[in-house]
Amino acid sequence: MRERDKHAAVALAKNLTALGFKVIATRGTQKHLASHGITVDVVNKVAEGRPHCVDLMISGQVQMVVNTSEGSQSLKDSFDIRRTALTKNICHFTTMAAATAAAGAIGALRDGALDVAPLQSYFNV
Repeated sequence: MRERDKHAAVALAKNLTALGFKVIATRGTQKHLASHGITVDVVNKVAEGRPHCVDLMISGQVQMVVNTSEGSQSLKDSFDIRRTALTKNICHFTTMAAATAAAGAIGALRDGALDVAPLQSYFNV
């Protein structure tokens, strides 16, 4: 995760744990989240060796991935992460805004059914 995204990751992780999700992160992100009182399990980056995050995805232990990349090795690892997410049908987000919106939608669905209405119904057209 990019350093500039770690502040937003705190709120996201708190939201996800409140929804009953277990959070897994690489060491730097785990350390940051833990410093804010969030329980997070550590997983290796792909370049750090096995078992790594892609292994957890393949084994079915991951249902959602938030991967904001910076740096050449991180970008290289993100290819394997994106490909695995696609082939294993795992939700994958590359921005904190998208991941935050998804967590909000999960929370809304847990609170009850959502009503669907055409856009035109919100305006006097």
